[in-house]
Amino acid sequence: MRIYLRQNRGRLSSENAKKGKSRKISLYLVYDFGKGQKREYEFLKLNLFDKPKNSIEKEHNKETLQLAEAIKAKKVLDAQSTSHGFVSSVKSKIGFLAYFKTLVDKKYDSIGNHGNWLSTYMHLKDFLKGNDIALERIDDRFLESFKEYLLTCKMRKGVSEIKLNQNSVLSYFNKIRAAMREAFNSRMIKENPSVRVKSVKLVDSHREFLTFEELQKLAATECELPILKKAFLFSALTGLRWSDVKAISWESINYSETDGWYIKYTQKKTKAAEILPIPNQAVALLGDRDEFGKTIFESLEYSAWNNRKLREWVRSAGIKKKITFHCARHSFATIQLSMNTDIYTVSKLLGHRHLKTTEIYAKVIDKKKIEAANRIPELQLL
Repeated sequence: MRIYLRQNRGRLSSENAKKGKSRKISLYLVYDFGKGQKREYEFLKLNLFDKPKNSIEKEHNKETLQLAEAIKAKKVLDAQSTSHGFVSSVKSKIGFLAYFKTLVDKKYDSIGNHGNWLSTYMHLKDFLKGNDIALERIDDRFLESFKEYLLTCKMRKGVSEIKLNQNSVLSYFNKIRAAMREAFNSRMIKENPSVRVKSVKLVDSHREFLTFEELQKLAATECELPILKKAFLFSALTGLRWSDVKAISWESINYSETDGWYIKYTQKKTKAAEILPIPNQAVALLGDRDEFGKTIFESLEYSAWNNRKLREWVRSAGIKKKITFHCARHSFATIQLSMNTDIYTVSKLLGHRHLKTTEIYAKVIDKKKIEAANRIPELQLL
């Protein structure tokens, strides 16, 4: 990679020209990654006088150019150190809180995942009490302290305060570990201290889901937001996450004479390319095809208002469970297992990388346990 210092002469309006004002020249860096690679630009927020009129302006230009050259030299040294396997002395001094925020922003296209990263950021900010700490200063003790903070901190819920549940602590702490791993892989720190710190133990939890009969009730019940109803039922019939439902376009829905309907898409969460067979009723649910390339659920939004309307729709159907949009995916998995679809196939339909992830659903619906429980002959009561 090559780095160049460049000048940008902005336009001078005719009005300012008449007033005798001189234009300012802004300085910026160009990052050239080589042939075929897109260049990147970084404006330094440094300006020169276009035509210095006196010694003060000339001195300003001289000092500003020296500063810009010094910034460029640091960037060049940083790039060279990283490319040769050395840890960047500049990047290691970046604040961990500020660095973590950049990772949060990268997760914005995935609502659920972004929400978890953002919650972790808010806890980290609270733990640091508004201060920041350099990446190079993050060690075992810091990570252990933050883990203890998560395990003991209380969140306000209504008028009372409750502790974070252990699985939430696990999720948040794993985000911190992921951030340290990313920093280490990017050669921003010499070592990754999180490998020496034990994570939090996962606690078995009940995943809420709808039975086929309850799903039928929902299908027969009107929802104030028709697009929300359509998207939820589509998710329950296909197992797609909210982020993937939101991104589905007509272009990605295909038909084969031999295999029927299927979706070609890339998972928002894992970035894995998938081909997902879907039932005829899922396609029929979508209605008439719209223009090519347009997302089907374009007007679907993730918001507190929509979540409220989802809960109201569920209550209207006479269902007393606490249902979120993600429960549609849970419902797909549990219904498939209850219909004797083998767990390996369900895992593939859900796009899971590991079978262990799917086994969570198998605990919810275990046909063998249900059958065993009903094998006991009926007691003849007096």
